[in-house]
Amino acid sequence: MKRTALVLGGKTGLVGQALCEVLAKNGWEVTASTRHDVDFAAQGVETALANLVERTEPGCVFNTVGYTAVDKAEECPEEASLLNVQVPALLARVLRRFPCHLVHYSTDFAFNGKKRTPYLVEDEIGPLSVYGKTKLAGEQALLQAGLKGCCVVRTAWLFGPGKGNFVRTILEKCKTNAELKVVHDQIGSPTYTVDLATHSMQLVKAKAEGLFHVVNSGEASWCELADEAVQLAGLPCAVQPVPSSAYPQKAVRPAYSVLNTSAFTALTGVTPRPWPQALRDYVFREFLTE
Repeated sequence: MKRTALVLGGKTGLVGQALCEVLAKNGWEVTASTRHDVDFAAQGVETALANLVERTEPGCVFNTVGYTAVDKAEECPEEASLLNVQVPALLARVLRRFPCHLVHYSTDFAFNGKKRTPYLVEDEIGPLSVYGKTKLAGEQALLQAGLKGCCVVRTAWLFGPGKGNFVRTILEKCKTNAELKVVHDQIGSPTYTVDLATHSMQLVKAKAEGLFHVVNSGEASWCELADEAVQLAGLPCAVQPVPSSAYPQKAVRPAYSVLNTSAFTALTGVTPRPWPQALRDYVFREFLTE
C-alpha cells in the first residue's frame, strides 16, 4: 500500500490531528482536509470529494468527520444525519472508483449499556440517542456497501492533544476550583487519540476489513478518569462522585459501554496499553510542560 493518507477532518478534529501527527512521524505523506476542501453540506460534494481523492491519490482515507455534539443532536437530528450517515454513504460511492483503504470511526454509543462485561463487535446493538443512532446508521451504510478495504473502528471517551476534551476541561476547571463533582455511574473505555491513531495505522498495515473496537485497555467511570488526571497533574482539587441524575442531559448515555478489543488484537497481535498509562503521557505532555 502507498504510504499516502487523506485524513478527512484532519486539521481541526481531535482524532484527525492525532492521525496526522502519528502518520507523519511514521513516514506517511499526509493530506489533511477541512470543510474548505470539501463542504459536505454543499451541492456538488460528491464531485468535490472525488476530485480531492483523485488529486491526492491516497493509499488510505481516514474519515474523522462526524457530528459529535451528543446533546445538540437531539435537537438537530438532520444535521447529525448529514455528517454521521450521509457522509459515510457518500464515501462508499466515491471510493468504489479508487484503489485505496478506508478507516471510518464510530462509537461505543452503538450499545444500550445494559451489559456488564466489555462489548464484543458482534454483540447486540441498541443506541439510546440520536447521536448513537446516526453513527450506527453510518457504520452500517459502509459495512453493507461491500466496499473492499473498508474498516470501521468503534472507539470511545477520547482525550488527546489539539482540541478540547473531557480531561482538558477537568484540569482547567481544577485550576480555579477546590472541588469538582463528576458522574460516577457511567462506565466506559478512556482512549488516548495518539494511541488510537497508532492502532489505526496498525489496522491498515494488517489490511483490516470489517468492524473493530479500538480503545485503551481497562475501564473507568468519568469520576475515576477525572480523579486520575487531577492526581497526575498534582492539582489541589477534590473530585467528588455524583450520580448522572445530578446532571440531567438531553441525550441518554449508556451506563456501561466498555469495548472489548480482542478482534483488533487477534488481527494485529497488539494489545492496547492501559488507559492510566496513556493518560499519564497526555497529562505530562500537555500540562506539566506548559
